[in-house]
Amino acid sequence: MNEEKILATVDGVNITDADVDAYIRNMPQDQQQYAAYPQFREHVLKQLVAFHLYAKMAVEEKMDETEEFKAMLEKARKEILAQTAINSVLKDVTVTDEEMQAFYKENPDHFAEPESAHAKHILVDTEEKAAEIMASIEKGEVAFEDAAKEFSSCPSNAQGGDLGEFGRGQMVPEFDQVAFEAEIGKVVGPVKTQFGYHLIKVEGRKEASVMAFDTVKDYIQGTLLQQKQNEVYTAKYNELYEKYM
Repeated sequence: MNEEKILATVDGVNITDADVDAYIRNMPQDQQQYAAYPQFREHVLKQLVAFHLYAKMAVEEKMDETEEFKAMLEKARKEILAQTAINSVLKDVTVTDEEMQAFYKENPDHFAEPESAHAKHILVDTEEKAAEIMASIEKGEVAFEDAAKEFSSCPSNAQGGDLGEFGRGQMVPEFDQVAFEAEIGKVVGPVKTQFGYHLIKVEGRKEASVMAFDTVKDYIQGTLLQQKQNEVYTAKYNELYEKYM
């Protein structure tokens, strides 16, 4: 087994790569993404060195003998004891597959996926301009997506007019009606809305459905586990309250 690389030594205490990794694992998730960057790891190493240096200073100045330190130590001791006790109370709480299946069947609304459409559009200011672009597309002079990039005033023009998937009711009524009724792949328009005149091309639609159990299993497990842990925690709290208060 290879020895862990020593990065620094403070008062006889070695700081290794493993110490840096452990420190990073306790950092917020958005900071952990920088773990592979040498500069970030160097920054973490400096924090660990500073931790040991200040601890050494505190010992030399006998800060560990002050009443303030003793009070903080006792508070930390109680917090650790309390968390250890809570962990002990909750360690046997589990969720069975049968409980997850039952929750899934009894709460279909939780897992409903509404119908959706996927469409692209071209937005211009006038009906005449929309009709002109429509004619060019129908004649095969220009592809819909290229026309969107050249003429559409919507920010989606950079993606060839692609609006992605959206649910019924998310678009203005005139647009919504076309998106959920027009023939897939056929360019429709001009369609007037409060924003201007649209040429709309429906790429596809999905019917309303219920997400598969395997897709939501982890969510159900987490939800039920938290619920059961809260119940066990509350029951033990009430028991301890009656015993000690």
